[in-house]
Amino acid sequence: MLARLTSQLGDGMFQVGLASLFFFSATTSPAGVTAGQVAAAFAVMLLPFTLVGPWAGVFLDRWRRRQVLLVGNVVRLGLAVALTAVMASAGVNLAVYVLALTALSVNRLLLSAFSASLPHVVPRSHLLTANALVPTLGSIAAGLGGAVGLVTRFALPEGAAQDAGALACAAVAFGLAALAATWFVPDALGPDVFRSRDELRSELARTGRDLVAGARYLVARRTPAEGLTVVLVTRFAYGTVFIAWLLACRNLLTDSSDVDGGAARFGAVLAATGVGFALAVVLTPTLSRRTGPQRWIVGCLGLGTVAQVLVAVHLSLVTIVVAALLLGLAAQGAKIAVDTIVQRDTDDAFRGRAFALYDVLYNAGFVGAAALAAAALPDDGDAPVVMWALAALYAAGALVLGRWGTREPVEVPTPA
Repeated sequence: MLARLTSQLGDGMFQVGLASLFFFSATTSPAGVTAGQVAAAFAVMLLPFTLVGPWAGVFLDRWRRRQVLLVGNVVRLGLAVALTAVMASAGVNLAVYVLALTALSVNRLLLSAFSASLPHVVPRSHLLTANALVPTLGSIAAGLGGAVGLVTRFALPEGAAQDAGALACAAVAFGLAALAATWFVPDALGPDVFRSRDELRSELARTGRDLVAGARYLVARRTPAEGLTVVLVTRFAYGTVFIAWLLACRNLLTDSSDVDGGAARFGAVLAATGVGFALAVVLTPTLSRRTGPQRWIVGCLGLGTVAQVLVAVHLSLVTIVVAALLLGLAAQGAKIAVDTIVQRDTDDAFRGRAFALYDVLYNAGFVGAAALAAAALPDDGDAPVVMWALAALYAAGALVLGRWGTREPVEVPTPA
């Protein structure tokens, strides 16, 4: 818990630092940002790891996951320090994009490692509660980190220091997360079968076949594959509306030159999303135990439909904030259930690959959303036709999963 919360606290600070740099910096975008610029920024940050991510799972099934958490946070600490130094001295250049891309890629690997490690520290009978508590508190920690980043931004003078302040705070959080990881013994978080460095080298050539085998296993089990499909669809829908809201806060609800006003309004949207996450941690364990995780996901998709209809009918700061709360509850509630399904129904020999593929689909959904945003969203983010289409997507997902979704996994042989 401590390792994850400090790590995700740093995530929030880091992400606000990047948002300040790319979207709410008077020096880089004084006249506002376009839908294409926002979409390109997200695509550049997420597409490479979407392509590389599946390979990470093979290593999570072979490397000590405790070492991944330790080394990964140390690497992020160094990258955050380097980004802070570059921003303070040279401003935005190619090095900033490369460092940011690398740090975000490491973050996705760490979140996979946290998810794959959870069954090693929580009894199987308590996984649902743990998945409601730990990832959701992690998301809340990220929200608090974002709030700290925003306060840091407003407290610092305009310019490079304002853009780099949150990144410097993130470096401290990453260092604390690395320290927390050292309190585990090296083998505490799995994998159950450890392979030596020499064995790992000899198996690199088998990576592609291992990934294919992992994907086939998940499809054969049915329930994990259905859960991952839900992640892809909901991430695509949420990513599209997220970009629309960012554009609206930056260009529609405030004057395009008022970057601090736009950042404050978007901060309110993120805060409402965090409240939705908090509600998910309270409601999901109780309600999903009665309905089962699949039916709970159906309910979350229905809630997403309502949220999308709200902003499709009328776009204002009030409707965006309310919809953000509802979508936060829906997205996090569905994620808790999917996490539980994948952990519960996936053998440990495939679990690392399962969560790496999970993260790839998570990112791929947002990359697809970025492509849609670039093509279909106006620069002010007000696109009722797109919002109605996303409402229909949520509704269709609820109908398909509720009518044809698998309730119990199919028995599949696993390696000895």
